[in-house]
Amino acid sequence: MEEDDIYTKDGTVDYKGNPANKKTTGTWRACPYIIGNEGCERLAYYGMSTNLVLYFKHQLNQHSATASKNNQNWGGTCYITPLIGAFLADSYLGRYWTIACFSIIYIIGMTLLAMSASVDGMKPFCYSKDNCNPTDRQSTITFLALYLIALGTGGIKPCVSSYGADQFDDTDEREKIHKSSFFNWFYFSINIGALIAASVLVWVQTNVSWGWGFGIPAIAMAIAVGFFFAGTRLYRNQIPGGSPLTRLCQVLVASIRKYNVAVPADKSLLYEKADAESNIKGSRKIDHTNDLSFFDKAAVETQTDQLKGINPWRLCTVTQVEELKAIIRLLPIWASGIIFAAVYSQMSSLFTLQGERMDTRVAHSNFHIPPASLSIFDTLSVIFWVPIYDRIIVPTTRKFTGQKNGLTQLQRMGIGLFISIFAMVAAAILEQERLKIVKKHNYYDVKEMPLTIFWQIPQYFLIGCAEVFTFIGQLEFFYEQAPDAVKSFCSALSLTTVAAGSYLSSLLVTIVTSITAKDGKLGWIPDNLNHGHIDYFFWLLAGLSVANFGVFIGIAKWYTYKTAVGTVPLNQKEAK
Repeated sequence: MEEDDIYTKDGTVDYKGNPANKKTTGTWRACPYIIGNEGCERLAYYGMSTNLVLYFKHQLNQHSATASKNNQNWGGTCYITPLIGAFLADSYLGRYWTIACFSIIYIIGMTLLAMSASVDGMKPFCYSKDNCNPTDRQSTITFLALYLIALGTGGIKPCVSSYGADQFDDTDEREKIHKSSFFNWFYFSINIGALIAASVLVWVQTNVSWGWGFGIPAIAMAIAVGFFFAGTRLYRNQIPGGSPLTRLCQVLVASIRKYNVAVPADKSLLYEKADAESNIKGSRKIDHTNDLSFFDKAAVETQTDQLKGINPWRLCTVTQVEELKAIIRLLPIWASGIIFAAVYSQMSSLFTLQGERMDTRVAHSNFHIPPASLSIFDTLSVIFWVPIYDRIIVPTTRKFTGQKNGLTQLQRMGIGLFISIFAMVAAAILEQERLKIVKKHNYYDVKEMPLTIFWQIPQYFLIGCAEVFTFIGQLEFFYEQAPDAVKSFCSALSLTTVAAGSYLSSLLVTIVTSITAKDGKLGWIPDNLNHGHIDYFFWLLAGLSVANFGVFIGIAKWYTYKTAVGTVPLNQKEAK
């Protein structure tokens, strides 16, 4: 480093005082540490979670429906807690320290989970491999560990992708082009971690022990933290902008107070700071937009404001108003992702239970593939499609659309939603055929009926393809459309679609079970799926996906993109 580099308290380089030092921080030189951190963290997460529904069923002795619901509820919580991490990152800690602090909680949870599956007295007592009798205390320890992990991952998920994107300067056209590519390769690293988890770690859990199966992910998480801290001196940081909830509430209160005040036809008369930067630390100004005009009342300067001075609960800047508008516009897009997330969540629940009842042998040998390992084909699909999208689809579509990224983010997401319909159709058709064979040959009480588990590959592959379009598009969309001071919050908001999808799936399972399992009937999702009809459940999700796709098209046509003005200050800490 040069002698005139300026270092912040967390050790990162501040190039603002000397623009020449911009060449020593950020961009792709910083991103390998962030991508490496994410790959190892996702290996830890998926290594622990991919097979979790079978751990609940066989080690904690839970029924199929209960195991599925507990798995969905925990998975949903992992995607709700990012709201906590995002709030702290945007308001007070910044993304760097939020990731660092919550990583410690994550490692504690992973270590406790490994101990709950390996230490005598903490692990369930088993009469045989899949016949266990856990005590209430042992089950409690397991769930305590899992929900510590859920809290820990909540501080990391919303910050890492945004932190990586922060390394590229929006005002530098060369760096801005690379940002879109970063999101593709960031998601690629997620699936490299998931690939190892679904193959190696699931096999370890099934054939070696759950102690090692949970212990290796704990080690991977420690490596992830090492990756993150190794790049500290290369990172660019943004200033925490203060509590976004306070700013949003100020706009709401000011708008209501001035409900009878007319908004001027000349929008340049609305209140805004004369300075180049906005009144929100770390945020550029945002151009005024014409929709949601009721909130413009908060920026109308009245005689009372002029006489009594500026009160942020009575008068807000245009940028502050547009910050609220931007978040409100994101909500319908957010809602349209819930059904897709419910489809995606089937891989870790009903797909796994479906595969458990199929022939898990590889090429008629004595080697059995764990049912959860079929998710490897979802991962391989993503790994296949990310380079195809980045290197072929983007340059090709760019020639026709004129968009620098080929497709707009909303177009990309819509294609993924459309593909996900066929994933559910494939799963439903497979289950119908499986049940026909069960009925024809009376295989009801056979643990593995003679239909190879590899017939599940199409449904996994289609979901992987849909992910590349929907999840990566959503990740980029929520970052790009978020105002500068709430990027972590909006990234967390995009992640909560996964939580809502998991909760929706859990709710649907509960409703379906209560309706179909009456009067002695086993229902659609019994413990022995050979007596059930999860194909009906897959058809239900396919129908919901069709309706959701139609709604999304309408929302996408309505959406107004935000326009930022000026530059965002990077790598500058608030003066003490």
